[in-house]
Amino acid sequence: MAVASDQATSICSHCDRAIPSSNIDLHYAHCSRNLEKCKVCGDMVPRKYAEEHFLSTHAPVSCSLCSETMEREVLAVHKGENCPQRIVTCDYCEFPLPAIDLFEHQEVCGNRTELCHLCSRYIRLRERNDHESRCNGVQDHSAESSRSTRPAEREIRAPRREPHEFSRRRLLFTIAVTGIAILLGSLFFQRKTESNLAH
Repeated sequence: MAVASDQATSICSHCDRAIPSSNIDLHYAHCSRNLEKCKVCGDMVPRKYAEEHFLSTHAPVSCSLCSETMEREVLAVHKGENCPQRIVTCDYCEFPLPAIDLFEHQEVCGNRTELCHLCSRYIRLRERNDHESRCNGVQDHSAESSRSTRPAEREIRAPRREPHEFSRRRLLFTIAVTGIAILLGSLFFQRKTESNLAH
């Protein structure tokens, strides 16, 4: 003799869950008294924690760098990729600066020149990668730079810096600057807290 495993269920009008029909009245009394549906995500949360749930999960937050207000879920992406005040490094000099200032800085910085140790010509930093990929080490006197190279500079032919070495230095420099900024910020915050407590 087969036993029916499916018990008759009813849908609770408060939480929209399927409840065994024999318990629906008791469930509804408890559910409607103690739980509340979040208007944003639809989750059922205890009434006494409804405000805390909203504040910790859905309330708009301000970016600590640029003060723009946004949903909490997108804050991390904003700070890492979109915030105009996030710290980025110049492609040419590795100097860390706010992203909003990067374009203007690189316009100037990329026009600086650097001696190519293969062909002894001065090359703009913005053209360095392209130049290095096609430089054959032969001096081109017809296209000589306006800045003449000294014989001593021609003799000292330093090897080209490898790309991974350049990235490693940039990373270490960025880590050092970030560490110093965090240290200074924590000292400032500690002093501010101590002065507030003194008042």
